[in-house]
Amino acid sequence: MTNRRDFLKHSILTGAGLLTMPNLLYSSAQRVAPSDKIKIGAIGVNGMGFSDLTAFLQNKECECIAMADIDDSVLAQRKNDAEKLQGSKVKNIYKDWRRVIDNKDVDLVIVGTPDHWHCIQMVAACQAGKDVYVEKPIGNTIEECNVMVRAAQKYNTVVQVGQWQRSDPHWQQAVDFVRSGKLGKIRTVRVFSYQGWCPSIPVKPDMAAPAGVDYDMWLGPAPLRPFNENRFHFTFRWFWDYAGGLMTDWGVHLLDYALYGMNVSTPKSIMAMGGKFGYPDDACETPDTLQTLYEFDDFTVLWDHAIGINDGAYGRTHGVAFGGENGTLVVDRGGWEVIPEIVNGNQRMEGCKHGQGAKDGDTAVGASGLDYHVRNHLDCMKRRDRNTNASIEIGSHICKFSALGNVAYRTGKKLEWNGSRFTNDEAANAYLTKEYRKPWGLPNV
Repeated sequence: MTNRRDFLKHSILTGAGLLTMPNLLYSSAQRVAPSDKIKIGAIGVNGMGFSDLTAFLQNKECECIAMADIDDSVLAQRKNDAEKLQGSKVKNIYKDWRRVIDNKDVDLVIVGTPDHWHCIQMVAACQAGKDVYVEKPIGNTIEECNVMVRAAQKYNTVVQVGQWQRSDPHWQQAVDFVRSGKLGKIRTVRVFSYQGWCPSIPVKPDMAAPAGVDYDMWLGPAPLRPFNENRFHFTFRWFWDYAGGLMTDWGVHLLDYALYGMNVSTPKSIMAMGGKFGYPDDACETPDTLQTLYEFDDFTVLWDHAIGINDGAYGRTHGVAFGGENGTLVVDRGGWEVIPEIVNGNQRMEGCKHGQGAKDGDTAVGASGLDYHVRNHLDCMKRRDRNTNASIEIGSHICKFSALGNVAYRTGKKLEWNGSRFTNDEAANAYLTKEYRKPWGLPNV
């Protein structure tokens, strides 16, 4: 019998089948020998990091053996939650994420920390020979994306980015329809995210970090600033030090399908307008309202977002709309539909509606996009296939695309882009990377 590590590196098995079970999608093996378990180490387990871990633990071949978080209260709760899910102890609990990387028994590292940490942690895991599931967006600058791609390629690690819509069947069905040509010539793709549930955050005073929180480690490479509740946990995403607002949070999901559907990558130019129009006096740095226009040779992609408002377009809060001469296809997380063009009383194509769900022949009833995404990652690990549904190359491409929109907004200029640099504004190139707070530095790969 092969040991667990040989199993991961050399097995050509792809999972003998998928069982039907409500809300679950997991390997057909009811019992997995301890030597064949995929041992998981999770870094950052408060939000999506724990959602990701939960999805992995639904697969019988997975076991969480290590966990790290800078918040003692979060760590204690998630340790208890994970042990209930897997029916066994999480043996190694760390405050310092580097000890997860150093643990020789860990096969797969989940990076669920804030965006500004992703690059350092993913690269360290790759250098240690671990496979990685890294949350989106993969980085906080364009140069971080380049470094992360080089690391995965150099160390030949199997990486999945948390863009789980890439594994959700109805999104692929929508892309197949777009590429069929039935919509006719597509002139524009509108991508929108109107998040009424996402409120403004009021200004709060700085304070001492809560007991049990290693705030210096939370900051890591980000600038040293006093602790503030607004900059911590979920709402960190509204501050430039750590993230890129709604543009990079929802944008990497939705803009990804705009480019995937149109089979394009690099825009010719980018311009953006927006601001803090809805909540001018709140604590957020990123805009609550933003429109970004990407120019391609014969069509445009428009990004449109707002927080505190639900009515985006087509009766939906979010979506991607491919506007063709015969009709418009709109897809969101609930399904997709085709709205026919009617000109001079003539309907140019048939309309249709499709709900969310598995493709014909799939046997996983009630499985989510995240469940499919995790299953794809596990199968790729077993056959040592770097071409996961959301590989690091895919994650890098769309993370950069979203970041371009933020740079255009922050400079207030129409920027021309050659795929690597801005060609008409040298000052804008300063946004391609960030200075790290010592002793941290951009990994050298």
